[in-house]
Amino acid sequence: MGPIPLCVLLPVTVLAVVVAAVTTEENAVSDEYTWPQWKVPTVRKRRMVHLNSPTFSAHPQSELAGICGIECQRHLPSPSLDKLEQFLSYETFYENGTRTYTSVSVQGLSEVTAWSRNTSSSSRHKREVYGTDTRFTISDKQFSTKYPFSTTVKISTGCSGVLVSPKHILTAAHCIHDGKDYLDGVQKLRVGILKDKSKKGKGNKGRGGRRKGKRRKGDKGKEEVQEKEENGGKGDHKRKGKGQKNRSRRSAESEKPSFKWTKVKQTQVPKGWFKGVSGGLAADYDYAILELKKAPKVKHMDLGVIPSVKKLPARRIHFSGFDDDRPGHLVYRFCSVSNESSDLLYQYCDAKPGSSGSGVYIRLKEPGKKKWKRKIIGVFSGHQWVDVNGDGMQQDYNVAVRITPLKYAQICYWVHGDSSECQVA
Repeated sequence: MGPIPLCVLLPVTVLAVVVAAVTTEENAVSDEYTWPQWKVPTVRKRRMVHLNSPTFSAHPQSELAGICGIECQRHLPSPSLDKLEQFLSYETFYENGTRTYTSVSVQGLSEVTAWSRNTSSSSRHKREVYGTDTRFTISDKQFSTKYPFSTTVKISTGCSGVLVSPKHILTAAHCIHDGKDYLDGVQKLRVGILKDKSKKGKGNKGRGGRRKGKRRKGDKGKEEVQEKEENGGKGDHKRKGKGQKNRSRRSAESEKPSFKWTKVKQTQVPKGWFKGVSGGLAADYDYAILELKKAPKVKHMDLGVIPSVKKLPARRIHFSGFDDDRPGHLVYRFCSVSNESSDLLYQYCDAKPGSSGSGVYIRLKEPGKKKWKRKIIGVFSGHQWVDVNGDGMQQDYNVAVRITPLKYAQICYWVHGDSSECQVA
């Protein structure tokens, strides 16, 4: 075979380069939709001391004020290792009324990638629902008692939470502690799990009364609701009017869900939440873990860590909670995150008091697999007044506390009691 003419070789070479570029771009896009693997720091117990019993004199707060916001945080110096260890040290309250303080040490902090800081901001008037209310009431127990909605729980102090292990609930710290003392009612704290009454029905065959191999009438509707949750509402316009009518009818006609209440064995709150310790950074640590006395037979949702919301599909987050204006019903919503700081997510998700403590989650692919998986990336804190520019002028946002590698390490240590279980997020 003779030499290939240059006029033929050149187009082939160009085509190969284009194909390689497209393949690289596709792989990059695919990577953006995959859960990143993080090597997280190690949090270890240093010393534990006993404290006096709390007085339970605090009362729930509808909103927080004076929080250091996006621009404000840009001018703050990075906290030293000593400060971080102080913020991550924690208080444990036990069901018998006693409490302890545990100081911690942090190792491997230098291996954690720095978080990006978004410098954009916008002013808004105080609102909790922005324009058209985009929340969905999941009133049908066929949906509310199935994953992922079933991971959402109700806290007896009036908040929501999310199941992150067989017996651990992640919620907002302000749902049990106001920064100075525990709320009245925490001494008898309970967690409500939505239960499906059909499991107790007469003549049920096996778990949930479902015969093997047969499909229930509600399965098609269940799949549609889960598809809406997974796609963030995409495709709604195809069933406009009819879908909304059916959803309204289900809300009015379906039976109100009931709860199975479980006592809390102990609670753990980071020292960074306590006012006077971290000043304006209190909101960064608005999270807590509740350990249940008995594990419910409900699938939990794992924790996840993402470097920035900019890499999320449409920057979209999801969460469900028990909003006060819809008593007894589970309320689901999704929205796009507008701004972010190293520790907080600022968004326009419609919400009312009662949804605080809800687990904020997203869906990404598991590394090396085609399977998509939901993970908790934050805790919805609620409506808060934020010092955006550091000049004392405050604006209001709906804010969520993001799970950072450090917070992941701490929460994972609380859940497992062994830092060796928490090496990679």
